[in-house]
Amino acid sequence: MSGHSKWATIKHKKGAADARRGKVFTKLIKEITVAARIGGGDPDGNPRLRAAIAAAKTENMPADNIKRAVQKGTGELPGATYEEAVYEGYGPGGVAMMVEIATDNKNRTVSEIRHIFAKHGGNLGESGCVAWMFNKRGYVVIEKDKADEEKLLNLVMDAGADDLTDDGSNWEIFTTPNSMQQVVDRLKAEQITPALAEVSMVPQSYIKLSGKGAQQMLRLSEELEDHEDVQHVFANFDIAESELHELAEAN
Repeated sequence: MSGHSKWATIKHKKGAADARRGKVFTKLIKEITVAARIGGGDPDGNPRLRAAIAAAKTENMPADNIKRAVQKGTGELPGATYEEAVYEGYGPGGVAMMVEIATDNKNRTVSEIRHIFAKHGGNLGESGCVAWMFNKRGYVVIEKDKADEEKLLNLVMDAGADDLTDDGSNWEIFTTPNSMQQVVDRLKAEQITPALAEVSMVPQSYIKLSGKGAQQMLRLSEELEDHEDVQHVFANFDIAESELHELAEAN
């Protein structure tokens, strides 16, 4: 999985910059609103809402914004009704991709997503064409200089994690979706701040890319992630960490 957690943390740092332009806030507000609509406005009884609020707080979203998003989801305040969908397709080199969206106009969004895929050498596929290649898991990344392996392993396994792996410059922690937040809370209690924590669609296998294919793949991923209706992009590409860093700087 060389470069996998590196790309995840690059996206997260890019997200921090996007937050200053409101992009991340918009996506988080949609997630909070949808989570509250589906599971209710009490985060204690709604794990998805609890995770969305935790992510919003990590990005320093004002408490009033969070409250209003919850109230729009529960119907206490008027607001747009967002529909969720997952689009599946292929990127350069046959890379499998899943794109999670939240939109108030699915017809418009799917047309725009299809155009982005085609523009960067990919194509949108049928529902179910790649979903079988991914598993839904809690995914937490810790930079290696933040924690000792043995201490970290004991800590996260005690908190309910399933596995800890070495991804070059980072530790990757995998959990069930429902246990991810308790693992993150335990880490923070020990003054260990994750570089990334999210419920992710984790690929079962990876396709190696380099050169033009790697560059094209990152451009596709970034344009999808920049789309206002796209919440998450998951893909099974594997790019060497050194090349990935160079491409990210170039973009």
